[in-house]
Amino acid sequence: MQFGIFSVGDVTVDPTTGRAPSEYERIKAMVAIALKAEEVGLDVFATGEHHNPPFVPSSPTTMLGYIAARTERLVLSTSTTLITTNDPVKIAEDFAMLQHLADGRVDVMLGRGNTGPVYPWFGKDIRDGIDLAVENYALLRRLWDEDVVTWKGKFRTPLQSFTATPRPLEGVAPFVWHGSIRSPEIAEQAAYYGDGFFHNNIFWPAEHTRKMVELYRRRYAHYGHGTPEQAIVGLGGQVFMRKNSQDAVREFRPYFDNAPVYGHGPSLEEFTEQTPLTVGSPQQVIERTLSFRDTVGDYQRQLFLMDHAGLPLKTVLEQLDILGEEVVPVLREEFAKRRPATVPDAPTHAARVAEARKDGQKEVSA
Repeated sequence: MQFGIFSVGDVTVDPTTGRAPSEYERIKAMVAIALKAEEVGLDVFATGEHHNPPFVPSSPTTMLGYIAARTERLVLSTSTTLITTNDPVKIAEDFAMLQHLADGRVDVMLGRGNTGPVYPWFGKDIRDGIDLAVENYALLRRLWDEDVVTWKGKFRTPLQSFTATPRPLEGVAPFVWHGSIRSPEIAEQAAYYGDGFFHNNIFWPAEHTRKMVELYRRRYAHYGHGTPEQAIVGLGGQVFMRKNSQDAVREFRPYFDNAPVYGHGPSLEEFTEQTPLTVGSPQQVIERTLSFRDTVGDYQRQLFLMDHAGLPLKTVLEQLDILGEEVVPVLREEFAKRRPATVPDAPTHAARVAEARKDGQKEVSA
């Protein structure tokens, strides 16, 4: 099982100081957080994609390429690549290039995003959101899988005998996660292609998460990719930890109360009861995270949001030390003990290349 962190790259005022970092400071902080993730033994760093204030990660592959040059083991991903408003040709080429630079340590999470105005900024209509996601991904898949593509669709100009360059590393495209909070159509899309489904359940109760993941698992099996238990599932959530839970709650409360997405609504206690947000001791985070298995079954990737809501970089790095030293080693051991042998590991480039070669040898033999 893979453990990692994801960042939405928000620039938020620290409510305890009244100061917001500059864009420069926030971008550099995200890089520092990624490097720390590798240092403490995490598996994945993922960045969001946003094109509006107060967010900074408008060019995820630029950031991930820079981080790739400074890391050796970390899997580099997006926590959203906007499949609706990005050109599939550019996605195909950008992520193939990143694959080569990072020696295969790359995957991609596709989503529609949660910012309505972004659609007209890129010449799209939000009412076409689902249709754009479906058509654009169908084209992206072909651009990676086929050397020469002739294509015609509804939302972009046709392609005639087009080859996306560079080609995917070793002939194997980045693994794709389809990220969604509320759209059954996206769970269906992930199942149809046999891709991963990432439910960023950070704002939703467990019952909603269970229903979405169960839908994906059923449809994954329906399309002949394996049993429901073999479907590839990821979850997201936020944690904040201190040695004892009282200190964690006291320190995190002003950040929660003033966060653009949390504040001025349900209380911290109500939110932690109803969603995966966990504020407490390392042991409480371990117990809460292990309980996610009771909701969705065995799964392959757990990402934590650590740097949201104006938390200063020093605090985030402290959180990563706790996560890497006290929490993730226990979670690795416990999840491994409980996982049946029939449940697959998280996909990696090396494993997928080996599988592709094995399949190729079978075809030659046949």
